[in-house]
Amino acid sequence: MNAQAQVVGTGGRALSSRPLHLAIGIFDGVHLGHRAVVESAISSARQCGGAAAVLTFDPHPSRLFRPESPTRLILDAGRRAQRLLALGADAVITQPFTAEYASMEAEAFLPELRRQLPMLAAVYVGENWRFGRARRGDVAMLLASGQAGGVHVFSAPRVSLDGEPISSSRIRALLERGELARANSLLGYNYGCEGIVTPGRQLGRTIGFPTLNIPWAPELVPCLGVYVVRVRAPGDGDWLPAVANYGARPTVETGAEPRLEVHLLTECPFFSGAFLEVEWLRFLRPERRFESLDALRLQLNRDCEAARAEFSLH
Repeated sequence: MNAQAQVVGTGGRALSSRPLHLAIGIFDGVHLGHRAVVESAISSARQCGGAAAVLTFDPHPSRLFRPESPTRLILDAGRRAQRLLALGADAVITQPFTAEYASMEAEAFLPELRRQLPMLAAVYVGENWRFGRARRGDVAMLLASGQAGGVHVFSAPRVSLDGEPISSSRIRALLERGELARANSLLGYNYGCEGIVTPGRQLGRTIGFPTLNIPWAPELVPCLGVYVVRVRAPGDGDWLPAVANYGARPTVETGAEPRLEVHLLTECPFFSGAFLEVEWLRFLRPERRFESLDALRLQLNRDCEAARAEFSLH
């Protein structure tokens, strides 16, 4: 890390006053495999009265090494930090991944960390983690460097589900195919997004399905279609049942960018300007073009009935 790194979390000052247990990785998605690494650092820190932090990187290294086809992230840096802090980390350190940083020799990585974080006591990584220029560094090199520098190194084995290792790439593929339930099981939480309600064309009102329009432009675009979701204003507690369409609305528009539209299955307490959190629970169907608004209305009725059944609403 360097002076450009950003630190968020309530325990930022603890990084220089208590033994520091540091989980390192990109952690896109903060899935169950990532949690095995991060929670090991948190548990060890709690046992010895130390501080637990996470070192992650932004942008994704692929933006630097193959800008023509970068990895599309499941979570942006802000939501990734939120999830890591929610696990119990005292702080999240986001290191800008620049050409200069990428050129650091692998042998210099841990000594530089110790220089920047004098209280560093232990680091935690996944078993296949690589670092340093040309990705020369591996866990064996990190262990040797840690022994020489008085830093404990812990390597977490990969976590598997259904006979396959859990990985961000596996989750990305599931989301793109609309296999939301399987993606959520690998994430260990419900896929979601957040945004501010903005005024729309109010076409939904004319066919009996008013919607909340929430601008959202993720790097990784999930399968376009209709989903069972739940919605809340962060901090207000109660989740409200809803059905959502994420798509280009081909029945009423041509060539539009995908947009998230949410229809609540209960009375809607939200208005334009509200900041909302949306959790995606189940994929219902792909988006498609209907021949008429009446045909669209009939399908939306079916979608809402399926969503009500999901929530056991009558």
